[in-house]
Amino acid sequence: MKRRRSLFLHLSHIRLLAKKFALVFLFLFAFVLMLINKTDTILIEKTSNVATDVISPIIEVFAIPAKLIANGYDYFRDLKQIHADNMRLKEENRKLNLLYDKFKSLEIENRLLADLLNYVTPPKSDFITARVIAEEDDAFSHSMIAYIGDKIVKKGQIAMSDRGVVGRVHRVGRAYARVLLITDINSKIPVMIESSRIRGILAGDNTSLPKLVFTPLDAVINIGDRVVTSGVAGVFPAGLPIGRVVSVNKNEIIVKPFGALEQLEYIRLVDYGLEGLLQNENKMMNDEAANE
Repeated sequence: MKRRRSLFLHLSHIRLLAKKFALVFLFLFAFVLMLINKTDTILIEKTSNVATDVISPIIEVFAIPAKLIANGYDYFRDLKQIHADNMRLKEENRKLNLLYDKFKSLEIENRLLADLLNYVTPPKSDFITARVIAEEDDAFSHSMIAYIGDKIVKKGQIAMSDRGVVGRVHRVGRAYARVLLITDINSKIPVMIESSRIRGILAGDNTSLPKLVFTPLDAVINIGDRVVTSGVAGVFPAGLPIGRVVSVNKNEIIVKPFGALEQLEYIRLVDYGLEGLLQNENKMMNDEAANE
């Protein structure tokens, strides 16, 4: 028993001395490395390069499993995303097929109703694009001058922006056309409320917001209703967008045009082949000229 105890004490003493000497050895080793680094940088660089050359392949070998795991994770994640996209596209395709079936049904129904009512389709249109070169925007007139060059333009053709009707051709010269805007006091356009089909007249008053007049007394018109041409009088075809109702008072309904009339640079002068009341107007003007 005493022998074991003395052996244990002896080993503890040796371990303590080893720790002390290890600390001194590490300190001396670090000092030597610092000294070598200051005196012989070539040796340090060679040692570093050799260590890098030896360790790099080992690191690459250990990195292979990590790369394989990462690639496998990305692969299965992509498969999951592809599956989700495939399910979404199938659902969209199903909805599109339903819409297509409804469309075909409505198309057939519309054709049958058109045949039943002997409906006449709207006329085809031709148009030219003209550049706005001048504007008249005062208390007496709201119009603009457009350059048409050598294109054929007739009185009564509809002037449109990219958003809706802005007026109609009032006079035509050799290379220029005067367009009467829908805000001019002389502009009167048959229109209707798109949703309720209530008819009226859009009348300009030389302000930026024309008025809707001659509507039925019991008509229900709300702010936000779209105003389109009604086709009455045969000058404008039905359904062309004009503006939206922005104010409804007892005796005044105000419409804001879709097209920014004060910012127009180009307009389309559209010929639908409709003259309507313009024929009578031209005839009266010709008769008056003949009488004079």
